[in-house]
Amino acid sequence: MKQINAIKALSAIAHDGRLSLMRRLIQAGPLGMASGELAQAENINATTASAQLLVLSNSGLVSSTRNGKSIVYTARYETFQKLISFLMEDCCAGSCFSKPETIP
Repeated sequence: MKQINAIKALSAIAHDGRLSLMRRLIQAGPLGMASGELAQAENINATTASAQLLVLSNSGLVSSTRNGKSIVYTARYETFQKLISFLMEDCCAGSCFSKPETIP
């Protein structure tokens, strides 16, 4: 992952509402959730949810597909994997993963 892409992803989830939506999508699994369902689950209005989901989509963290009148959003797990790998790439000179009990 390029640093600019990591910045976009981290910026997208550095917001209370977007982080909550993102966590909900991760919990939903590969089937995802419709935008209206997400809004209701997070107790926000549909317009706000759509705007926040657009930011997450533009960052590459979620994808969307149309299902009839609904738009279903899913977490892009491969992007999260790349982001975590990018962040951990040079962790502790490679010693973090040899002693998992040292990671809080």
